[in-house]
Amino acid sequence: MRRYTVAVLVRNQFGVLNRVTSMFRRRRFNIDSLTVSETESADYSRITVQFAGEEVTKQQLVNQLYKLPDICSIRELEGASSISFELLLIKLRNDPAARDSIRAAADAFKAETVDYTRESIVLRVTADSVRIDSFLDLMRDYDILEICRTGVVSLERGAETIRSGMQV
Repeated sequence: MRRYTVAVLVRNQFGVLNRVTSMFRRRRFNIDSLTVSETESADYSRITVQFAGEEVTKQQLVNQLYKLPDICSIRELEGASSISFELLLIKLRNDPAARDSIRAAADAFKAETVDYTRESIVLRVTADSVRIDSFLDLMRDYDILEICRTGVVSLERGAETIRSGMQV
């Protein structure tokens, strides 16, 4: 199975997200990552979905999505032709014995300390999914109190935009 990242431009209407995610459910795709936000225009939202599946089934899903009334455009975002990131916030116990090694790992991954108390340290990492997974694997050696991770956000490189393929 291959992993796909698809951006879906939709009219910013009540219930659109539910209709889009229901289409994934009906096609039996498990969504690995989902992000939704308003775009540069309040009239539209962008849904970025990451999932694994077969090419034929993915294409059937895209064709079915285009049949939904509020879908404006769909773009598959692939490795070299797109830029993708996730955000990770991780709260660790501020243990004096582990503090230096946590800081060394944070520096190696360009993690930023966004909160520091006697009890905890909160780090922020912005990177691709693989790098965030690697950072989390390293942090499992310490006392993790809480993790919050966004889904993938992704844009095409160059002048092309999701609106270039807009169906009106």
